[in-house]
Amino acid sequence: MEVISLEIPDVKLVKPRVFKDDRGFFTQTYHYDQYREAGIPVRFVQDNWSRSTKGVLRGLHYQLEHAQDKLVSVIRGEVFDVAVDIRKGSPTFGKWVGAILSEENKHQLFVPKGFAHGFCVLSDEVDFVYKCSDFFTPGDEYGIRWNDPDIGIDWPMKNVILADKDLKAPHLKDVPTEHLPTYVRWLRD
Repeated sequence: MEVISLEIPDVKLVKPRVFKDDRGFFTQTYHYDQYREAGIPVRFVQDNWSRSTKGVLRGLHYQLEHAQDKLVSVIRGEVFDVAVDIRKGSPTFGKWVGAILSEENKHQLFVPKGFAHGFCVLSDEVDFVYKCSDFFTPGDEYGIRWNDPDIGIDWPMKNVILADKDLKAPHLKDVPTEHLPTYVRWLRD
């Protein structure tokens, strides 16, 4: 597997090894020891699977008290996946990175705690799966406006289908500071 730090180094693009032949393919989607050695030492406790149609945009979501590291991927279809740094005090606060995830490329995106996450469906339909490092807790989900001009995400679609909560999400500058995570610089030996 290849792990690439993106423009915001805490967000990682994971390219698993894929073995193909005339029967199909095989890939390992997660192995704790290998991910730990590659700089993603997270124990995941919950798997989620969503299905969406073309043009659906989900996000930008995050959790605060039960913050979640996420390892996201697509098993059918294609999305444009985004992580936004919303950690108070971070040198990359308000910046975003994105990647195309698809059943063809089999790439994964590691989105650490402290980032808002979202995706836009590019194919007719998508099956989106993700691992989480903490359990979902009702009442602990927050959002940032998907088209916040201060963040400036270059979404590949402008006419998107949104949930009501995503339509009403605040701009990052309007989120109370107590509803944002704090940046912690981890020192390594």
